[in-house]
Order: sequence, then C-alpha cells, then structure tokens
Amino acid sequence: MTTGADVRDILELTGGENDGPITKKDLINSDKKKSKKTTETLTFKRPEGMHREVYALLYSDKKDAPPLLPSDTTQGYRTVKAKLGCKKVRPWKWMPFTNPARRDGAIFHHWRRVAEEGKDYPFARFNKTVQVPVYSEQEYQVHLHDDGWTKAETDHLFDLCKRFDLRFVVVHDRYDHQQYRKRSVEDLKERYYSICGKLTKVRAPSGTDPKIYIFDAGHERRRKEQLEKLFNRTPEQVAEEEYLIQELRKIENRKKEREKKAQDLQKLIKAADTTTELRRAEKRVSKKKLPQKRETEKPAVPETAGIKFPDFKSAGVTLRSQRMKLPSSVGQKKIKAIEQILMEQGVDLNPMPTEEIVQMFNELRSDLVLLYELKQAHSNCEYEQQMLRHRYEALLKASGGSGGVLGSGGEAQAWPSADDIKVEAKEQIIDVVGAPLTPNSRKRRESASSSSSVKKVKKP
Repeated sequence: MTTGADVRDILELTGGENDGPITKKDLINSDKKKSKKTTETLTFKRPEGMHREVYALLYSDKKDAPPLLPSDTTQGYRTVKAKLGCKKVRPWKWMPFTNPARRDGAIFHHWRRVAEEGKDYPFARFNKTVQVPVYSEQEYQVHLHDDGWTKAETDHLFDLCKRFDLRFVVVHDRYDHQQYRKRSVEDLKERYYSICGKLTKVRAPSGTDPKIYIFDAGHERRRKEQLEKLFNRTPEQVAEEEYLIQELRKIENRKKEREKKAQDLQKLIKAADTTTELRRAEKRVSKKKLPQKRETEKPAVPETAGIKFPDFKSAGVTLRSQRMKLPSSVGQKKIKAIEQILMEQGVDLNPMPTEEIVQMFNELRSDLVLLYELKQAHSNCEYEQQMLRHRYEALLKASGGSGGVLGSGGEAQAWPSADDIKVEAKEQIIDVVGAPLTPNSRKRRESASSSSSVKKVKKP
C-alpha cells in the first residue's frame, strides 16, 4: 500500500505533517498546499563545501542581519548589550570649584553634572591631616621643660611637624640648623614623641590608663648603622657570608642525621633489652606452669625490633611452614646476612616445621636481624669517630698545636691543653661537626702561619 510520502516523492512535493496513507483531499488540494508551503516558509539549504560559520553569516528574510561588531552576550557581571533608551541625556556643565586642601583660594574648572552643582569637591575627603598637639606656656614650664632643648627650638620643631604632617625626613631637611643645634632625625623624633607622651599623661582623666607611644632612639640608631654596614659590604664579604650560611646548613643537616641515628640506636638497644626480658619471663612462667596464667589475658607486649612475622588467622587450611617465610619488609641484604650466619653456625636453612622449631627458628632469625642492625650501627659510630679524629688532627696541624692525639691502635695519649692552641677568636672558625674554614679566613690563617715561620727563622 502506498503512503503519502511515496506519492509526494513521485509528484516532487514537500513533506507534510503526517506521513499516513494518501487520501482524496491530498490529491485535490496538492497545489494549494504547495503554494502555502512556499509562501510561509522559505528554507535555504547549506551548499556543499561551505562551512557552517560562513553560512550563518548569510542574510535571509526570516533572519536578522549578521552583526558587524562582536558583542558579548554572556550572562554575569558584564552588560549584555548597550541598551539605548529614548530618555534625555543628563546635561553636563563647565563649572568652577575650589579645593579645601588649598589655603590660597585658587579656583579651578572642570566638567560636572548639572544636578551636582553646588556640592563639595568629591576628593576633599582624602585630605587627611595629622593632629599635632598644642601646649601652653604653663604646661611647657611644668611638664615639658628639658635642659637640652629650648622653648623656641621646641616650637620650631612642632611648627615643622604640623606643616609637613610628621614627615621627619622633610622636617630634618627644613630644620634651621644655623640658628639651633644640629639634630639628627632620631633626636627630633625622640623629642616630639616624648612631649606627646607627657601631654597624653597629663591630659588623661583620672582613673584611666592612656596608651602612650614610646620611641626608642638608641634602637633606631643601631638599626640604621646595621643597615649601613649591610649596604656597604664588599663582594668578598657577601661571598663569605653565603659560604658560611651553606656550611651552617650542612652542619644542621649533619646534626639532624646524628640525632636520628642516635634515636635509632637507642631504639635498637631498648628492643634488645625488652626481648631478653620477655624471654626470661616466659621461661619463668613455663617453669612454674601456673594454670591461672593461661586462663588470664596476656599483658600487652611492647613492640620489639627484628622481624615481625605475620599471624595466620584465616579460616582456611594453612601449612605451618608458611609461618617460617620471611616477610617482604626484610631486605635482601638482611636475608643474605641471616643465611650466611646460619650456614656458618651449621643451622639448616629449612628445618622441620614443628611447633617448637618454628617458634625458636623465627626467634633466632629475629635476633640475628637485631644483631645485624646493632653491628651496622656500631660500625657507623666507629666510622664517624674516626672521621672526627682525623678532623681534629687536621685542626691541630692548621693551628700549630703540638699536643698528642689518639693513637692508631685506639690508645689514649696526652690531649693538647688550652695553652697549646692559641688562635685569635675572630680568625678561628671551628665546627664541631667538621665544616671547613671559609676562603678568607683560610687566607688569613695561611698568611699568619707564614709570618710566624719567618719570625722563627730570624730568631737564631
């Protein structure tokens, strides 16, 4: 059975709303529908090879003209489009204004809205002035008198502070040094803030504790001196300071490493002590064979060093030999060291896994690991001791000391006294950890040693 779509396809008609079976009305009114379709909707098909963006720029009757300028239509804090209404524009006027910050009465002009005519200058609120205190003659004679300052000089100082808003560098520049004594910026600040503090105390109501600003002139002078010294450093001094900072960081890192090694060693020693004490306690309990101890809960056992074997508490069937496997946390070096010691002692690497043998074999290997770690820590301590001994000998040779040091066999000999090592404190930089000397101090020391050797040669 033919449908409406087939008939329209044969007659080259446009598609209808419903594609059901063809009826008599469709055939009779086909021309009317076609004319209506063409007049109502005028569709354009994008030609092949033309991009969608280019086709969207084409003009059609049913579409608006393409925009000539890019416009931002995103919603948010930006305006969508410029909305131009039919209202009248607010008029502007060229009008005069005065600035309250000026005292000369100067008149300026600028554009301003007519509605704002007669209002104050909007930027006058930024004209902030410093309130400089004013004192009377009686207050000065009773509370503010100073032998180093006259009243005329104090008045001159406060007048400049009021004129230049406490910019003391400008005050010091405009200060009358010819008529009055030559003062520094710190002296001017100290005099001004001391008077302000005294006036605040005097004028404060009874029973109140006012906040007073105290200016430390000595600290300010020392701070500026240090800044001047820091600014006037030579490139050699800067390089030496950077070198010393690097060496200080190395010393701190070595110190942290030593503290960490010492803590690890203490943990190993405590672990060894706890394991021996626990085994002695277990032996005592097994000898006594008290049934009450088995029924009661076991006390909390502290963590021990060595190997921590996992507990197999699964519901399935497991082999007892699995309890003898070393955990993955044990490294290959420790495993090889354990096997070597067991082979030297004639112990089988894979014994019969009975209950007692598994427990004792695991304890033996845990003790071997603990022994291995203690030996390693001991060798590290000996190595560091030997390095410190060599550094001490090098320092003695550099300082020209003639005292004895530890012998090669470890026998203690006579250590040098304090009188044997005589080096100036400024030139000597001794690091306990063994940091080398700075390049400048090394040069000074070499020059001092060469001069001392020349003097020794000239004496005979």
